[in-house]
Amino acid sequence: MKSIVALQAVVTANPSDIEPSAAELDAIEQQMPLILAEVELLDAQIMTIDRPANELDERRIRRAGRKVLAARHVLANKATAQVPGVGA
Repeated sequence: MKSIVALQAVVTANPSDIEPSAAELDAIEQQMPLILAEVELLDAQIMTIDRPANELDERRIRRAGRKVLAARHVLANKATAQVPGVGA
């Protein structure tokens, strides 16, 4: 019979791996406007799941969709600006 004690380290996470690094937190912070815009779009879409969308709901969904596109555009421009030799 084999013992699985040797596999314990592989199964159990290292405590230092639990917390996000500073670089990961910075990346999340930069993407936060997009995340919030996507949450707003999902909220608008969820409101219309169990009933037909009225004119106000459709406007809300379109507005939220435009916010998502604008946030993605800003992030894409930041990524392009950070690549050496591209943009400027």
